[in-house]
Amino acid sequence: MTTAAGLSRRRVATASSSSVTADDTSSPGWHSNGSASNGPVATHAGSAFEGGNKIAFDPRDLDQDKEDTARHGGRMPRLTIMEEVLLLGLKDKHGYLSFWNDSISYALRGCILIELALRRRIALVKDVNRRRNPIPDRLVEVIDDRQTGETILDEALKMMKAQETDKLTITSWIDLLSGETWNVMKIGYQLKQVRERLAKGLVDKGVLRTEKRNFLLFDMATHPVADVRTKESIITRVVSLLTASTSTVPHSALDKEGTQYRVTRAVCLACAAYAASVLDNAFGRLTYEDREAAFQRCDEVLAEFACWPFGSNSGPGTASGRRREAVRIGMGSSLPSGRESVLGLVQEVKKEMNGEEDLGFELIAGVLEVLSKLDSLL
Repeated sequence: MTTAAGLSRRRVATASSSSVTADDTSSPGWHSNGSASNGPVATHAGSAFEGGNKIAFDPRDLDQDKEDTARHGGRMPRLTIMEEVLLLGLKDKHGYLSFWNDSISYALRGCILIELALRRRIALVKDVNRRRNPIPDRLVEVIDDRQTGETILDEALKMMKAQETDKLTITSWIDLLSGETWNVMKIGYQLKQVRERLAKGLVDKGVLRTEKRNFLLFDMATHPVADVRTKESIITRVVSLLTASTSTVPHSALDKEGTQYRVTRAVCLACAAYAASVLDNAFGRLTYEDREAAFQRCDEVLAEFACWPFGSNSGPGTASGRRREAVRIGMGSSLPSGRESVLGLVQEVKKEMNGEEDLGFELIAGVLEVLSKLDSLL
C-alpha cells in the first residue's frame, strides 16, 4: 500500500477482516491515531511523518529473540568477533590496516566459522568415527539455517547449506572462504572484500566513519575510528585477559553482563587477534617485559584451546611461542608456568558448554588449531 509520495506504510490488522487503504486516511471518519469514529478500529505502526511508534516490527521476531536468548545463555553482542579483530588492526586516525599484514584475511575467515558455531548455526557432524581424524579434518554441518542478521555470516551459512550433500572439513571451509584453492569449481565459495564489508558494517553501527584519502596515484576509502570508547573497551578486555596475575578470569576481560558465551568469546577474540597479528596495537601501552609476558600467555591460551577436549594439550605450543619461551628462560624470568595460569580459564569455558560432547565448541577448537598453525601455512 503506497501513498501519493511513493512511501510504503505497514499496518497491523485487527480482529476485523476489513482492510484500510492509504486513500482512506483522507476520509472524514479517519483519525490520526488509526481509529475511525463509527467503524472498526485499525492500528498502524506509524511513520516518520506521524506520531506513535516509528518502527514496524513483527512480534514473532521478538519471541524468537527471547527463545534464542534463553537457549544460548545470553543475548548476542553488539559486535562480532570478526569486527572486533578488524578494529584492533585498524589505525585509529588513518583508518586502514597495515599493508604488510598477510594473516588477517585468513584469520577473519576462521572467525566466521567461530561466530557461526557460537550462534549455534553450524557444528561438527556427530560421528563416532570422527575421532580418527585430526580436529581440523572433521566434517562441518549446518544445524540451523535461520539468518543471523549479519550479511557476511548469512552468506557463508547459505554456502554451507548448499554444500550439505558433500560436507567439507574445517580446514577446507577456511581455505574455500579465503580463496585458497586450486579447484576452479570451488572458486565461487570465496568471500570477497570481507575487510571492506566489515568496515562498512562498523560504519553503520557508528563505530567507524568513512573518509577518502589520496595515495599518490589513486584515491581510497578509509575508515577512521569514530567511537573511540568502543575500541578502548576491546583493548581493555584483551589486555586484562592476557595480563591477569591469577587464574581467575577478571571481570574487565569480559563483555557486558548477559552477553552470550562471555568467557568463550574473550578467549576466541584474544586467540584470533594473536593469529591475525594485530595484538601489537592492543599492547602499545605496555612495557617490553609486560608485552612479552602477554604474548607468551596468549600463546599458551591458544595452545590449550586448540585441542579437544579443552585443556588437554601436551605439546610445546606454536613455533613463535617456543621462541618466546626460550627468550624468557634465557632472560632468567621467574614467571609462573603458562599451563597453570590458564586452567581457570579452561574451567570457565567448560561451564558454558552443553556437556562434554559439545560439537559446536569442538568445531571452535578445530578452527583455533588451524589458526595456531597460521604462521607456517603462510
